[in-house]
Amino acid sequence: MDEDAKVYVISVAAELAGMHPQTLRQYDRLGLVRPGRTRGRGRRYSARDIQMLREVQRLSQDEGVNLAGIKRILELEAEVRAVRQQVEFLRTLLDPGRRVFTADPTGNVVADRRHPLAPQPAPGRRPRWVPRQLVAGPTPRRDG
Repeated sequence: MDEDAKVYVISVAAELAGMHPQTLRQYDRLGLVRPGRTRGRGRRYSARDIQMLREVQRLSQDEGVNLAGIKRILELEAEVRAVRQQVEFLRTLLDPGRRVFTADPTGNVVADRRHPLAPQPAPGRRPRWVPRQLVAGPTPRRDG
């Protein structure tokens, strides 16, 4: 079954989570767990919602975190998940270890040989990107 399918009525969800239905209503009002709604505005919970209810209960009872703290924890966990997804997406765009640019000895950004074309500077302005082939002389080594 799909973990996100909103199939459980509040009484069943409360029993599965080991809570009173009124507690689920309070958590919904506070935004801790957002169940789906039927046309008649009845709440429908998913398996993922029930897992979240259990986590809220654990944080509250076992860790002693108040509901405002739990809400903040859940928000931060959601942000972390979103950032991780974004990082994974960005990793798919770039090959591991691939350079897009390098710098010459003076600190000017130069195009990498895999990206030989560089943006053209505005008229009358010094180029910020210089193709590597145009950089004069060998690159001195920096001993760290």
